[in-house]
Amino acid sequence: MTAHGGEARAGEEKRAAEGKRAAEEARAAEEERAVEQALALVGRQSQASHVPVDPTVMATPASSPTPTGPDTRTSPTPGSRTQGSPSAGPRAPGSRTPGSPSAGSPDPASAGPRPAPAGLSSRHGASSVQRAPSSSGAHRARAIAWADAHALAERLGRAAPLAAHRLPSDRALGHVLAEAVVALTDLPPFDTSAMDGWVVAGPGPWAVREGEGLLAGRGAQEPLPDGQALRIATGARLPADATAVIRSEHARCDEAKGLLHATREVLPGQDIRPRGQECRSGDELLPVGTVVTPPVLGLAAAAGYDALVAAPRPRVDVLVLGDELLTAGLPREGLIRDALGPMLAPWLRALGAEVAEPRRLGDDAEALRQALISSDADLILTTGGTASGPVDHVHPVLAAIGAELLVDGVAVRPGHPMLLARLTAGGPCVVGLPGNPLAAVSGLLTLAEPLLRGLAGRPAQDRYSAPVHEEVHGHPHDTRLIPVVHREEGVVPLHYNGPAMLRGMAAADGLAVVPPGGVRSGTEVEILDLPWASASPWTEGCFT
Repeated sequence: MTAHGGEARAGEEKRAAEGKRAAEEARAAEEERAVEQALALVGRQSQASHVPVDPTVMATPASSPTPTGPDTRTSPTPGSRTQGSPSAGPRAPGSRTPGSPSAGSPDPASAGPRPAPAGLSSRHGASSVQRAPSSSGAHRARAIAWADAHALAERLGRAAPLAAHRLPSDRALGHVLAEAVVALTDLPPFDTSAMDGWVVAGPGPWAVREGEGLLAGRGAQEPLPDGQALRIATGARLPADATAVIRSEHARCDEAKGLLHATREVLPGQDIRPRGQECRSGDELLPVGTVVTPPVLGLAAAAGYDALVAAPRPRVDVLVLGDELLTAGLPREGLIRDALGPMLAPWLRALGAEVAEPRRLGDDAEALRQALISSDADLILTTGGTASGPVDHVHPVLAAIGAELLVDGVAVRPGHPMLLARLTAGGPCVVGLPGNPLAAVSGLLTLAEPLLRGLAGRPAQDRYSAPVHEEVHGHPHDTRLIPVVHREEGVVPLHYNGPAMLRGMAAADGLAVVPPGGVRSGTEVEILDLPWASASPWTEGCFT
């Protein structure tokens, strides 16, 4: 092909790509208009919500708005509240399950905010501030950038005071050090032999001293005179004035003459571990924030510790919402299996949390309210109920109990209806996860994981990027989190990555953070590691 022909073809491909992009944007705009028309037809008026908090500023709690009971709620646009289940009630034309758009499709919530119903306003101070409605359109307007939501959750976790308690070493595994480990002795505490062989003094050949030799665990020996050799075991304390240790395989003993000869050059200090080689008494061995792993326990024991000062593991309650969920057997008659209850508890334990058995509340607003106000956990996770369907109770219940809504929607796919709230000033937090399984994973990694790291005193996850091995389509406006596996050529996106799917996630090493618009093959993207696929954090049995 000529150079001119190649340029012509490149131009055609560029025009085709621009045309395709323009068509997608036009289709997205048309779908958004259709959703707005549908909302206007049903005349939807949502319950009031808390004024969203600027992600860069930790606001003071606002007073609770006037609660909106079930009898005052009109037909909201149904949303995906549970794990891949059909939403209850009729769907507005052009709408789709929140958290589950096709790649490149717009969010129905992209429409602008609607006026709040009359009579629902803030009572914070003397002013009357109109509450942002909980419609899908307002949700889109309130959604904050993925990176901002992630950073806010981490700051919130690190703002909590870190408690500490002294744990016996055999109970400290998986905890985080709240006090540095400082060497209580030199390591080694005295000069020791690094090998089985002969300890010698001065130049050879050496006269062999009779006796069983030096064994580990014995006390100090009398000095070794020049020209003498003595049998020694690994770890045994060296006698004073010793020059070197000769390995057994590098020595030849002339028993007739009682002399020891070296078969290779002997250097002063060879195969000797000198006192303080690893550390001196008072050296800091492990800083605050170190996760207690098996090697940490070994080092602390060697340095003289019987117990460690560590932060307690954050306590987490998991509340599973949805009447349509089964705990056993095959799906039947509109009922589906609960995928989140079995997944979240071990996942949270892998992040260093203590997790109670998940509580299944169904679609009961009062049960949810009681569970929230009676919990003594540091973090409460809810599954489902964060959208605007007829039985999505999370927003109104949080409003009724006066919770401070910090994040109400994140510009990420899947998982955009996630939320972060604080029940009381300085009190426990609530992370509301969408009901679709992969959308819930998105919420877990965006909000719960960085929050838990802060509460546990764990270091933030190391941020790194890797090139994608193929083009990844993006959402027009939102970040996408895509399950990937690591390969030599980069990370490879996995199929079956829809909001209600876990098949791709089950095979993944991590999730790629794909910016709006997508990326071309070879572009580096941020990778979120999974706790069982990375070197840290380490927890006992990983999931136990």
